[in-house]
Amino acid sequence: MAAHRLAEVYRARGLYVVGGILFNHESPRRGPEMVTRKITRMAAAWARGERVKVQLGNLQARRDWGFAGDYVKAMHAMLQTPAPSDYVIGTGQSHSVAEFVTQVLIELNGLVGNGSDPVSLEDYVEVDPRLLRTGEIHDLRADASRAREELRWKPEVDFRGLVRMMVEADGAAASDKVIDQSVAAD
Repeated sequence: MAAHRLAEVYRARGLYVVGGILFNHESPRRGPEMVTRKITRMAAAWARGERVKVQLGNLQARRDWGFAGDYVKAMHAMLQTPAPSDYVIGTGQSHSVAEFVTQVLIELNGLVGNGSDPVSLEDYVEVDPRLLRTGEIHDLRADASRAREELRWKPEVDFRGLVRMMVEADGAAASDKVIDQSVAAD
């Protein structure tokens, strides 16, 4: 909040200052400590047949997850406006952590489970009470209508596409490590 107030002060003094509130922007480059990467990195292990469970907190927490590349385009568009302003950037849709895991399992299509029984979240996720946040906001969703109207910006990658991108990248990275290790052993 202090940064936004400071931006107002400098704009009032004639400087071109743009502010942005960017909701969760995800990509395969997201840090491994973040929940989305924690899940997609575990998905690479699941695809290899490992049946270790990912430890998560509140599965019902909802976030507005969008692709970081789309958000970079929004930031560039913000800097092209004739008059500086503040913008909220996000998809306008929220998905739960459970939905994220479910979509990951869908992307693994046939690589998990035994093929005859439906895949269950309980087979892949364990809720760890130590990971539950006190005072958590349960549903974070952006209102990016101003960015859509004034910047003509909208995200190009949807939720499914984002999850697919992250699962594929972490799967490829895990395969590269397996290949590197086998070459090193030769």
